[in-house]
Amino acid sequence: MSSLSLARTTLWSDRTQQELGERIRSFRPDVIHAHNTFPLISPSLYWAAERSGVPVVQTLHNFRLMCLNALFLREGKVCEDCMGHVPWRGVARACYRGSHAASAALAGMLALHRGLGTYRSKVARYIALNEFCRGKFIEGGLPADRVVVKPNFVDFDAPAPAPRAGLLFVGRLSVEKGVATLAKAMAQLSDATLRVAGEGPEAGLLDGVPGVTRLGSQPGEAVRGEMSRALALVVPSICYENFPRTIAEAFASGLPVIASRIGALADIVRDGETGLLFEPGDPRDLADKMAWAQANPAQMAEMGRKARAQYEAEFSAEVNYRRLMEIYDGVLEQKSRDAS
Repeated sequence: MSSLSLARTTLWSDRTQQELGERIRSFRPDVIHAHNTFPLISPSLYWAAERSGVPVVQTLHNFRLMCLNALFLREGKVCEDCMGHVPWRGVARACYRGSHAASAALAGMLALHRGLGTYRSKVARYIALNEFCRGKFIEGGLPADRVVVKPNFVDFDAPAPAPRAGLLFVGRLSVEKGVATLAKAMAQLSDATLRVAGEGPEAGLLDGVPGVTRLGSQPGEAVRGEMSRALALVVPSICYENFPRTIAEAFASGLPVIASRIGALADIVRDGETGLLFEPGDPRDLADKMAWAQANPAQMAEMGRKARAQYEAEFSAEVNYRRLMEIYDGVLEQKSRDAS
């Protein structure tokens, strides 16, 4: 697509209007559940759904509605300059993919649909992945009565008992994931071992660091095997994570998590119960927590048992299915009340 066509489609997609209308007429859904409309589906989806009388549930997987890069992160630090405002600063700073033009197109979409009331009135329910994120979305302007919480989930059987040793990192090796902090922390430890599953632009920071074994990108089954043998998963992110699936996978595997004390991570990981928290961006504090974990395997095993219990109570498929059906039922009940 040309840049002009892409910018126009980002604002409003005629194709979405036509195709969604046809699908609604043929399928006759009770609810439409959207996960991502940016850039090609566009917010015209919400208008097409309303025109057909079908309520929309939207899961919010990132902060795109309030921040052009969706992370609230700039130059390695948390940035909320665009919170609650038209994100003109993000355009000036080229926050979306380093492009002023692409940032302007995204900001234009947000400004247009805020002005039209799309986000306030065309979505029946927003699903935030935790209470921290719910608070940020409300602070950014979404109606509080339409934002509910349902976390991510995975469907894992209970792990078989097995010896555990060493630390594990799983994910993209990029700035927001705190790879630099992780590399500096490992460099301070003489006997720690860390296995790293993932690739990304910051992978080179881990090359030659003592104790680090890079595995590259791994399929899900291999990652699950690594989680069944590790002592702890390390999540050193420096941004507001919404809800890393790796944490749900770790808890399901009976694996405690060492995570940054930032945003939702500080709520998901219960310090001293299902893992350990450290100050974000502080390699010394992270090194101390990793050293403690390796020196106290019995305590980490107990945290792993509590992590599995938290998974069963909050992040299992069965629990999440019930919660999702409650959300759908609430939307349909509201539709019925509004029609009467």
